[in-house]
Amino acid sequence: MFENPKYITRGVQGEIPDALMVLMWQMIAAMQTAQKDYLQVFTLMKTPTGQHIVHEREQPPYHYELDVPCGDAVNAKVFVIDDLTHSTMLLAEEY
Repeated sequence: MFENPKYITRGVQGEIPDALMVLMWQMIAAMQTAQKDYLQVFTLMKTPTGQHIVHEREQPPYHYELDVPCGDAVNAKVFVIDDLTHSTMLLAEEY
């Protein structure tokens, strides 16, 4: 999963900095797990020093947190969905 063509929605393109988009794709690719759920959830939170990222999925349970320095941090919830033909990154409110 998540090794097919990748797409982003207009909401993600307008609100999420490019570097964070790339980082989220890389976080999915780097997951140390035998199976990946079709739905990956990222919660992005501004911090005084940059960006706090929480990466989760439901089945099987997965939770990873990361803090990165970022001058253009955002508060957002992002879904990444794989339907076996393509992967789409979208804001939660676009779902």
